[in-house]
Amino acid sequence: MAVAKTLLIEIGTEELPIKALPGLAQALYDGVVAGLHKRGINVADEVGTRVARALYTPRRLAVWLPAVASEQPLSEEPVLGPAVSIGRDADGNPTPALLGFAKKANVDVSELVEIEHNQGPRYGFMRRVGGVSTASLLPDILAEAVKAMPIPKPMRWGDNTHAFARPVHWLVMLLDDAVVDADLFGLRADRMSRGHRFHHDKSVWVGHAGEYVEIMRSAKVLVDPDERREAIRSQVERLAGGLDGVARIEPGNLDEVNCLVEWPRAIACNFDEAFLDVPPEALVRTMEANQKFFPVLDAEGGLTRHFIGVANIESRDESEVARGYERVIRPRFADAKFFFDTDARQGLEAMNAGLSAVTYQQKLGTLADKVARVSALAESIAGQVGVDPALAQRAAGLAKADLQSLLVGEFPELQGIAGRHYALVGGESAELAAALDEVYMPRFAGDDIAPSPLGRVLAVAERLDTLAGGFAAGLRPTGNKDPFALRRNALGLARTLIEGDMALELQPLIDHAVSLLPIAPSADDKTETIALDLYDFIFDRLRGYYAERGVPAEQFEAVLAVRPVSLQDFDARLVAIAEFARLPEAEALAAANKRIRNILRKAEEDIPDKVSRSRLQDEAEIALAESVEAAIRETDSALAGRDYVAVLKRLAWVRQPVDRFFDEVMVMAEDPALRENRLALLKRLADASRRWPPWSSCRLPSRRQGPGRA
Repeated sequence: MAVAKTLLIEIGTEELPIKALPGLAQALYDGVVAGLHKRGINVADEVGTRVARALYTPRRLAVWLPAVASEQPLSEEPVLGPAVSIGRDADGNPTPALLGFAKKANVDVSELVEIEHNQGPRYGFMRRVGGVSTASLLPDILAEAVKAMPIPKPMRWGDNTHAFARPVHWLVMLLDDAVVDADLFGLRADRMSRGHRFHHDKSVWVGHAGEYVEIMRSAKVLVDPDERREAIRSQVERLAGGLDGVARIEPGNLDEVNCLVEWPRAIACNFDEAFLDVPPEALVRTMEANQKFFPVLDAEGGLTRHFIGVANIESRDESEVARGYERVIRPRFADAKFFFDTDARQGLEAMNAGLSAVTYQQKLGTLADKVARVSALAESIAGQVGVDPALAQRAAGLAKADLQSLLVGEFPELQGIAGRHYALVGGESAELAAALDEVYMPRFAGDDIAPSPLGRVLAVAERLDTLAGGFAAGLRPTGNKDPFALRRNALGLARTLIEGDMALELQPLIDHAVSLLPIAPSADDKTETIALDLYDFIFDRLRGYYAERGVPAEQFEAVLAVRPVSLQDFDARLVAIAEFARLPEAEALAAANKRIRNILRKAEEDIPDKVSRSRLQDEAEIALAESVEAAIRETDSALAGRDYVAVLKRLAWVRQPVDRFFDEVMVMAEDPALRENRLALLKRLADASRRWPPWSSCRLPSRRQGPGRA
């Protein structure tokens, strides 16, 4: 009978690449668990507080499972031979077919029985399967798991033919306290692990798989990445608090430090206060990306002269370790200060002059050409949204200057951020300086749009030129290829217009951007076609944006069908539809609107443009006519202000007369004049509904029709 045992597999290596380490550990874990499941071996994810997990440090990958069945479950499966009809002759003696089957299966013919089968009864027997020990299956399971690991550049070591992410030096495989007989990378599995390289530089006896984490902790190794990560966080926060500051702990930086150490010890350090004159983003980038340090901020979020490094050793003299970290960071900070000071003396105007020598794109000219186009767009857009056009033109004219700076050359990710600092040093206004940074917002998925009106103007102008230029130059995205990040730019443009509440007509913006391009479109790709395609491309990017916000696809398509003049208007219509869909009248009105369209589409006669009040006979059609005209009058001001929620709430009042009309009035009356007038009334309602947000967007079941059926 199978019993549950704790499984430990540990592969000991040279230091593994930090960015790949978590993924490698998870892949090994997933492969082992999948191999066990494939062979029918039961694996428990947790037993009490003991949870199955992938463990790792820079020098090891481990799989720890608290409860694995010791063997496969026993079961029976049929082994089928010839059909009963041909298994025996008329005298009941076995035929050669049955005798041959028995001999091949190594069973006596008397042991064969009739077994029901979907193609008729067959002779056969029940064979017991399973019951194979987990220990005997683990070598193949591990080999399969290792082979499936995502190792893009495997290494070879020594004179063997084995390959792995890094050279492998030891292998531990235990089921409870028993060593699993296995080989991997030319190593025989045993119970001997290794402790910390400096604090416990000798073999570590693992007596039982269940004690692995505690045994390694005593050898100065925290094999649980969650425990190690929390130790780093708590130590860094404690030291920062002692410095009257707050540690900046970015998740990505914390994860990388976690992959660098086995026994973390945080060390408080300082740098020369003169370096605080350098843009803090450059210093933070150096500390985090280059050195994996944690900056310390003051209560207002400003950078202080303190930082915290994390050592992989308990030092007798931590001040020496701190001095080492400070020596390492000093020349990098000195370079950043040199770059910043040199750039500041040069100024943005001088940097701008160099853009004419930098090609933006072969068909689209230089960066200076792009700046000129964006400046023209920004000036035009600013006048429409209440921003000073001259200020927008100047800001756009300086927005690319920092690309020529030494600081951005060293730290490309500081583009825009560096421009903001150089603008302030150069005496530009705070508003303009901030816009030089905000022009690139949103920088990534989930990032905020530019917060200031001027920043939003620049962000829109920049993305319009990029999109128009990309389409005109034949750089439209195909599959996974998007060299100019046009998809991201389209979504960034749309988000800025919508979330920034910018009431700008989209198609004229696109037309203007296309008109400024230096490319003469071919006969097959006219300017008008480029502009229309770009309009559709922008809306395509919005499908996912609204889907994430819970907007049904049919509502999105319904609003898109009216080709909204602005994205602000598009968003307002979607909001109104969502509000309207929650009203009890929504379903009935949507169904009625669909019914009206069907009647009008099938009508063979010419429908008058106006309703003749003198030909309205039934009370129901008089009431509908009056209700429609009242709704039109009372929603004119709301429509002008694009208050679509108010419009649709007023529209809900039309439900009762619409329902009554279809219940009591025969639209397709025998009298031609009466019939045409009733069709004109329905056309009036349909035309009015086109002025309102499309309230027919909901996919609704058909309702039972009354006398008004056409």
